[in-house]
Amino acid sequence: MQDKPRRILYVVNIPRFFLSHRLPLALAARAAGFDVHVAASDSDRDSATRIADTGLPFHPIRLSQHGINPLTELRTLRCLRSLYRRLQPDLLHHVSVKPVLYGGIAARLSGGRPVVHALSGLGYLFVNQSAKARLLQMLSRPAFKIALAGENTRVIFQNPDDRRLFAERGLVERGKTRVIRGSGVDENRFRMSEEELAGPPVVLFAGRLLWQKGLGEFVELARRLRGRARFQVAGYEERSSPQNVPASQLTAWQDDGLIEWLGARDDMPAVYAGSNIVCLPSTYGEGVPKVLIEAASCARACVTTDTPGCREIVRHQVNGLLVPPHDTDALVDAVESLVDNPAKRKRMGEAGRKIVLESFTLRQVLDETIALYEELLGRDRGS
Repeated sequence: MQDKPRRILYVVNIPRFFLSHRLPLALAARAAGFDVHVAASDSDRDSATRIADTGLPFHPIRLSQHGINPLTELRTLRCLRSLYRRLQPDLLHHVSVKPVLYGGIAARLSGGRPVVHALSGLGYLFVNQSAKARLLQMLSRPAFKIALAGENTRVIFQNPDDRRLFAERGLVERGKTRVIRGSGVDENRFRMSEEELAGPPVVLFAGRLLWQKGLGEFVELARRLRGRARFQVAGYEERSSPQNVPASQLTAWQDDGLIEWLGARDDMPAVYAGSNIVCLPSTYGEGVPKVLIEAASCARACVTTDTPGCREIVRHQVNGLLVPPHDTDALVDAVESLVDNPAKRKRMGEAGRKIVLESFTLRQVLDETIALYEELLGRDRGS
């Protein structure tokens, strides 16, 4: 009699994030013989439908991506506990801070099973230094220690800086951690392409429209280098975030002649191909920004901040330039030096493509993650 397929349940904050960052992994796990299910917030029906259309069972949960209402958060915890008891997954894979916290606690309450926690950057909770953020850090510490405990638990970080922070704060044992750098990129889709050199160079900002992603600094950069280059923005709003930059603001900047507002785009390889420089002045608390991996794969020189995650993919003076966070003067100088030097951009672009092929391909991320599943499930079977 054939063994029943082992069941994996992915728990993420919003369906759109699953589609953009974890769908290839889920499909690879299914191809490897796993019975794969997905749970995420019920707020984005279009993305949930797209997940279900792939044949992956989708389980909507009541999860607020940015809210901190205690009653709402408790309801999320109870919802996850009930879902785990009903589905009885052989392995849980939680992605991002809230699913890791609440999913980890729910897993402990609903019976021990192998758990993979993936912290794709530390975001607002650990980077913001406001009084509110510091209070949340203090309150979340015991919750993290509970959620990340357990012999059959592993925690994936996307860069060594984040792993070091969690280990030094005593939130997780270092031996239970792994570094898997980013979500990976399909190097055949995000191909190396020659720059268009006719006319002013195009400097591109791509990603979620958040102030902490450095969108304000990017627009100030465009203001100071007006006429020297074209400045394009491609991305989508995250209206539930207090850091959201509304589309109306992008339209106003475009009307002022500062930027070209491309909106949300599904054809990002073509967007990168039409650019000369990719700029992400983020202070968000990145894992490894997918935008920078994709840009490097397309052989585009990158300018970003010297912060965890960003410096994991962009190496200063190799495939791009690193500047101090919130230092607009340094940002302007860095971008200006590339605007004036196409030969330097070409050299950096070729170096970035090489870095991606060595360490950041989708195949590498899939193989490392599925190997971790097998390791945990093997331990569980042998225990």
